[in-house]
Amino acid sequence: MGKEVSAPVPRLTVITLGVSNIRASIAFYDALGFARRLKATGEAVAFYDTGGPVLALYPWDQLAADAKLPDNPRSSTFRGMTLAWNCATREEVDAVLAFALGKGARLLKAAHETDYGGYSGYFADPDGHPWEVVVAPGIELGDDRRVHLAE
Repeated sequence: MGKEVSAPVPRLTVITLGVSNIRASIAFYDALGFARRLKATGEAVAFYDTGGPVLALYPWDQLAADAKLPDNPRSSTFRGMTLAWNCATREEVDAVLAFALGKGARLLKAAHETDYGGYSGYFADPDGHPWEVVVAPGIELGDDRRVHLAE
């Protein structure tokens, strides 16, 4: 009989987005104000400090190959995930949406009152990755740039 292996500590550490044009995506995320780290990687891969999990940008075809997934056809529809930019106030949601649009994002859904008592809107980055900009009850944004969930 073998020993029981203890469960590892679960953690989400990096979100990697496949991008069509790494240079354009780096410029977009730089313009949004995310802090790029490990710049020695050049345009092979870009890493951004988000205050939580790291955001990585990697060429779409290389990411697909690394994961042993087909590069084509590329879905231009919903891919089953969104990224979120949590805010402290409704005014901040509006400001973030306006800022992102000014940096080249595309508006997917204007900010609106949600059925759960929050306020939310969506934009897409240059590769169509959807970002929700939101303030929601029970989810607070701390001074440490991390979200804190109510018990």
